[in-house]
Amino acid sequence: MTTPTREQLAAHYAEHEGKPFYEPLLEFHELGPGDGRRRRGSRLHPRLPRARRRHQPDEALPGTIRGDLGRDWGKKVQENIVHGSDSPESAAREIAIWFPSL
Repeated sequence: MTTPTREQLAAHYAEHEGKPFYEPLLEFHELGPGDGRRRRGSRLHPRLPRARRRHQPDEALPGTIRGDLGRDWGKKVQENIVHGSDSPESAAREIAIWFPSL
């Protein structure tokens, strides 16, 4: 478990700076600790793709983390609670932010 710093969050979401949802996104992630895990490879866990399925929570299947817990509740930002890097380059950048000793 880790409590993210504002600097970590700003670095992680730097590509969204200036967008209307940027501040609410950082504020949501500042609410409490998170469970950060670094995974590598393909087919790491058979449930992980199902847990993350679809980027938009309203399109996610019932029974998935996003489908059950990440709905759009009408707030300034969708409170999406699971993240996966979209490319090896993004993963390397994000790992450096969250796991600097690796």
